[in-house]
Amino acid sequence: MRALLGQSYYLRFDPKLWATMRPYPPLGTLYAASALRERGHGVALFDAMLADSERAWSDALDRVRPDLAVLYEDSFNYLSKMCLLRMRQAALTMIDMAVARGCPVIVSGSDASDHPGLYLTRGARFVIAGEGDLTLAELVDRLAGRTTTPFEAIAGLVFRDDDTGRVVRTPTRPLVDDLDALPYPAWDLVDIDAYRDRWRGRLSMNLVTTRGCPYHCNWCAKPIWGQRYHSRSPENVVNELAWLVRDFRPDHLWFADDILGLTPGWLARFAELLAARGLMVPFKCLSRADLLLRDGEAEALRRAGCRTVWMGAESGSQRVLDAMEKGVRVEQIVEATRRLHDQGIEVGFFLQFGYPGETRDDIARTFDLVRTCQPDDIGVSVSYPLPGTPFHQRVEASIGSTRNWVDSDDLAMLYRGPFTTAFYRQLHRVLHREFRARQTWRRLRGLAPAMSTRPRVGVRQTLSLLRSVATLPYARWRLDRLARVPNGDLGPLPYALPLQSAARPTAQPAHELGPETAATRPMVAAGR
Repeated sequence: MRALLGQSYYLRFDPKLWATMRPYPPLGTLYAASALRERGHGVALFDAMLADSERAWSDALDRVRPDLAVLYEDSFNYLSKMCLLRMRQAALTMIDMAVARGCPVIVSGSDASDHPGLYLTRGARFVIAGEGDLTLAELVDRLAGRTTTPFEAIAGLVFRDDDTGRVVRTPTRPLVDDLDALPYPAWDLVDIDAYRDRWRGRLSMNLVTTRGCPYHCNWCAKPIWGQRYHSRSPENVVNELAWLVRDFRPDHLWFADDILGLTPGWLARFAELLAARGLMVPFKCLSRADLLLRDGEAEALRRAGCRTVWMGAESGSQRVLDAMEKGVRVEQIVEATRRLHDQGIEVGFFLQFGYPGETRDDIARTFDLVRTCQPDDIGVSVSYPLPGTPFHQRVEASIGSTRNWVDSDDLAMLYRGPFTTAFYRQLHRVLHREFRARQTWRRLRGLAPAMSTRPRVGVRQTLSLLRSVATLPYARWRLDRLARVPNGDLGPLPYALPLQSAARPTAQPAHELGPETAATRPMVAAGR
């Protein structure tokens, strides 16, 4: 059979990320294409990432005239897990277009796994729940007439019985534990030059070394791999990397794993193999503070070529981290950041506000953490209740009618949190402005010797600093006003957190932002 594979994440529909323009191909979709091709089926790729609208999918259906349309979401893209409403709308429109042409539709992804009825009602013939590589291959073999396996006997499927109309859910398919046995993603289907153009002449490519995460953060949804974690061997990853370097010449890599190098010794062996083969491509990855404190871990990352590590710091409040069941201590975040910086590796913090029971003091501790650690970048979000998580269960009674963001910059509180949506959107602005001001001030201090002989050096940074400093007082005042707005629209407040017990990280001295004036004095607590 000939299948047209696509996904519904359109970068064009996500204004913030479209402006940033750091696109990556749909890695999960490429793995699915390889799984079908390995069985001898014909495959074509529709890449929504760079498409202008669903109309491009319609054109692809007319051009390819496939036997099957497969919407296989990229589960390595965290935004797919968030099930953004604009992307769900795109998926449903794409189903309509395929059904109108008489083309059967198979859907796979986090949202479809959580809400299969929504997609079946819209016209999808099958929904793949959970990890889909083998389920898709087995299903397409059956549809092609290569086997007579009853659909009820194919693990990991949800479909509507033609005779009775009832929804059938087959048993969960066991996860693939030998990831080295999987074929590499079908990179030859991707228009690499189009990505290079969007990256303005340089190219970053994405790959994964693992699937899943064994940790228990209670707000993290895991509809695809559950609580399991499987890893490829360092040898297998290096072989793929050598192929990518030879054929596509990336300037940078993104390891999209939830956690890179969780297995002890994996990173050290990876760095050793890269050095032996002369492969040194700078990369960014995700890790955990406690893992980065293992002996030699930060050094192994440096030797492997790591440029940036993003950590899920989440909060500077230990009681919030404990309530999240994060399994890390604030002091571990501080120490892990120091070790990475000592190795010349940049650090990014993912920060999360709005967890149930959060107070102004908890928020202030997170500001203190950012000041103390001086990460190189931050990403700020609010707690997001996803189906199947303990967090969702705890706050479900206070979730409103809107249960998903429209796009990644929405920042709406979807349940009755400690403060209003307006407060958290303003908090996002305040933290980013203070962060940028402090970062710019440090750059200017570093440029000071050059500025004495080259006055134009640092002019842009100076103007940026002045803008941030000038607008911060009003931004903080508005945040303080918003903190007093009642938040009673979404039902009863969820559970409270225990009293704070851990000490705050040591804040940076007041002179960090320059001369002590009302405009430049660093904030003691967010919006106080």
